[in-house]
Amino acid sequence: MTYPDSSQPSDFIRAIISEDLRTNKNDGRLVTRFPPEPNGYLHIGHAKSIFLNFGVASEYKGGICNLRFDDTNPSKEDVKYVESIKEDVRWLGFDWNDRLFYASDYFDTLYDYAVELIKKGKAYVDSLNAEEIRAYRGTLTEPGKNSPWRDRSVEENLKLFERMRAGEFDEGAHVLRTKIDMAAPNINMRDPALYRILKVPHHRTGDKWHIYPMYDFTHCLSDSIEGVTHSLCTLEFQDHRPLYDWVLDELGIQNHPQQIEFARLNISYTVMSKRMLHKLVDRGDVSGWNDPRMPTLQGLRRRGYTAKSIRNFCNRIGVAKRDAVVDMALLEHSVREDLNQHAPRVMAVLHPLRLIIENYPENQVEELDAANHPNDETMGTRKILFSRVLYVDQDDFRETPPKKFYRLTPGHEVRLRYAYLITCVGVVKDEQTGQIIELRCTYDPATRGGSSPDGRKVKATIHWVSATHSLPAEVRLYDHLFATSNPNAVESGKDFISNLNPASLKTLRDARVELSLKDAVPGTRYQFERHAYFCVDQVDSSDDALVFNRTVALRDTWAKVQQIQTKSEDK
Repeated sequence: MTYPDSSQPSDFIRAIISEDLRTNKNDGRLVTRFPPEPNGYLHIGHAKSIFLNFGVASEYKGGICNLRFDDTNPSKEDVKYVESIKEDVRWLGFDWNDRLFYASDYFDTLYDYAVELIKKGKAYVDSLNAEEIRAYRGTLTEPGKNSPWRDRSVEENLKLFERMRAGEFDEGAHVLRTKIDMAAPNINMRDPALYRILKVPHHRTGDKWHIYPMYDFTHCLSDSIEGVTHSLCTLEFQDHRPLYDWVLDELGIQNHPQQIEFARLNISYTVMSKRMLHKLVDRGDVSGWNDPRMPTLQGLRRRGYTAKSIRNFCNRIGVAKRDAVVDMALLEHSVREDLNQHAPRVMAVLHPLRLIIENYPENQVEELDAANHPNDETMGTRKILFSRVLYVDQDDFRETPPKKFYRLTPGHEVRLRYAYLITCVGVVKDEQTGQIIELRCTYDPATRGGSSPDGRKVKATIHWVSATHSLPAEVRLYDHLFATSNPNAVESGKDFISNLNPASLKTLRDARVELSLKDAVPGTRYQFERHAYFCVDQVDSSDDALVFNRTVALRDTWAKVQQIQTKSEDK
């Protein structure tokens, strides 16, 4: 086994693994796994686990990482989730090669293990219903009490369990439980269930099974069967570790994976619970799992996030032992930082106002040069077309300007970016509403490129697009899905839904963009100069109806936070 070089990020998990390999624990093997349940789409919290499990394995020569689907609950699972998870893992830059597994691969083996526990007197069939089982379990401060069915004979338990498998009982009639200690301080050790009756076809095994193993029973045994050496999971599974150890010890399993817990990822202004995300989708609060406001990897990708930006974000937050909430601004900073380096610049007018240059020839069209990136000459230049009729943004004009408004106003000169200096000489209004519908301007032909040969200066530069040569587009301005940084903090009688942000999506249907159709490929990312970073929508956009999603604004709040912290530390 070869150790990673010193440039790799260091944390307590990597320290444990390095020490285990140094001492030749597990015969020098390193096997990790990423074990999603196929009952929803992956979110950015899963990305942290993907980067950790696949990343750690790749950092050590000879290390391997399995992709395993813990598919033990067919009532909530679907093949579409399996395929989306595979797609997301690949998008983040990883591949499992021939290391693809399913917990359902082991259903026969797991059944045999359950029978072995029954024969050893360590498991029994309980006939209490779900409500009664909860009542018998006790509380965090009060011990539970034994089920009246706990002392069934081994022979009776074996017969009942076989009949459960054969489908002779209704759902909820029986469960198979461990026989541990109903007074255990750890509530997870109070005779937890091993199997329940579910008469639901499985996406891989069909109608073969009428009973399915519980997650806690399946998880540790699947790890062991696959030869996993280091089982990395989030902190909520720490209290489940004694149960995993109990199952493996009682069955005499030799390959005993070492479970190491780390803090799960929590981000402000969103939720990371799959149950909550399901509710948002089912209620129609979002358009689906890939809604760009969702923290799912499908949603983030559709919004314009890059795999590199998510990897950099996960590297920044590191691996900790305590749960904490990460500021959404850090995630936005990561994608802004990446897009700033690679996203080509284009001009766009989000709220178009028609502008006519009266002294410009009616049929003339000019090609002007514009930089694709202001700081990267290797990205080259682009040609933009200039004509007599343009669109500028409504926010760049004031008929009666407030103090210190230096953009376009009647009688004042401004610069059209990459083009000419112009002066507003007239305003056309709708006769009925009085709304401004058109500006009349003149230009100075000697100022091509935006500079004046006589050295006169203007205080503002505004953006524009040619009316004839720009494309109409729908622009979707996405904001935080929730109005509060902690959506889970709700008033009595309410839930997280009450904290939804009613302004999380604003749609502009009349925008104009300086692009050709060949450049408006779904998934392509651009910076709309002076506005934000945008991505051509991968679902709704077409040649006949372009749609752009705002990825992130240009303003970097996280960078400002860092500047303030640095100044404070310097004092």
